[in-house]
Amino acid sequence: MTSEDFPPLLQSLLSAVSNAPQDVALRVHVARLLFEAGHAAQALEHCGAALQIDPRNPEAADLLSRITTTLTDKPKAGSPPSLSPSRRSERGPATSQPPLGDGFDWEHAEQQMASPEPSVAAAPPNSPHDPTVERPQVRLADVGGMEGVKHEIEVSFLLPMLQPELRATYNATVGGGLLLYGPPGCGKTFIARALAGELGACFAAVSLADVLDMWLGQSEKNVHALFEQARSNRPAVIFLDEVDAIGQKRANLRNNPTLRGTVNQLLSEMDGATSLNDGIFVLAATNQPWDVDPALRRPGRFDRTLFVSPPDRPAREAILRFHLQGRPLGSIDFGRLSRDTENFSGADLAHLCTLATRSALTQAARTHAVQPITMAELEAARRQLKPSTLEWFATARHAATFANTDGTYDDLIAHLKSRKLW
Repeated sequence: MTSEDFPPLLQSLLSAVSNAPQDVALRVHVARLLFEAGHAAQALEHCGAALQIDPRNPEAADLLSRITTTLTDKPKAGSPPSLSPSRRSERGPATSQPPLGDGFDWEHAEQQMASPEPSVAAAPPNSPHDPTVERPQVRLADVGGMEGVKHEIEVSFLLPMLQPELRATYNATVGGGLLLYGPPGCGKTFIARALAGELGACFAAVSLADVLDMWLGQSEKNVHALFEQARSNRPAVIFLDEVDAIGQKRANLRNNPTLRGTVNQLLSEMDGATSLNDGIFVLAATNQPWDVDPALRRPGRFDRTLFVSPPDRPAREAILRFHLQGRPLGSIDFGRLSRDTENFSGADLAHLCTLATRSALTQAARTHAVQPITMAELEAARRQLKPSTLEWFATARHAATFANTDGTYDDLIAHLKSRKLW
């Protein structure tokens, strides 16, 4: 279903979301309306986007729980049993059946049950089970600053991949898993795309909505199909966004067999139990690494964990220049502005540029003359904003204090101490 098929009110709200994708309240409101209208998959997409911007938003978290429960709940007692996709073909068309309540169209229901089994390959292009596969053109050189992160990626992934003679000498395979964690809006997805660009690899970004399915066992099939697609297009990078949702701790999923089975399938695929994963790179990003199932982080799976900090000063300057390019500018001291925006995420900096642009545009509308964006507008916008990363650091500090038994969060602790947040 496209947005044109929705009622006019929803169409207007969806248009507003496209113009203001960072508006969490609007995202949650749209997700709730979609969910109440019976469009759970579309609601899940907007709810996930809201939580990516504001992971601690209580309304979005509550709505996400309701959506996933609806998608994964089994039929209640007394209701007609559903057939899993694998069993649909076992049931032939019925010639006569007892009525199932007033107005129930039994013949139509039988036709639906006898329809061909859905699969990832047969899904329509915009299906939630058909993640887009692309070949990114960005490179690590396009990532401003973050030299430590780029160095770790080069050592862990690029050097073995780009020197096949050394691989042959040491009989080494290439591939593996890397877990990126840090505050939201700090470029984890962009780094994953840049790695795929360096490798010349296929890139598939996957979220919970891409694998979750209401049919028992189908979510596991979706995960398997994703890895099979990657294996047939080596080298390939699979990027699991918000992996704490896809691969959350199974101890918390006792009452949710669908998600528990999805985690088990992900563990099996990363082990390469039935197929070799040479040339398959699995990257994952999360704002809450402490919620990821421990089995996913053992050697052979996500055996490397990398902290992606808020952009450093060179990266902040590059981000500010990028978001202001193509706009009328006055005299701007980018060095000073980057210095005064410590702890700002990339998303914070983009919003700062938006606020400054809006102020200059308002003045231009009043004076009927183009007004350049100056330091005055940028400084005023900076004073309106507080770094969104500080709330995340407050939570992360607790996890680093009490859950750093194996040194996983050493780099996070070092960053907190260097910023005097410890």
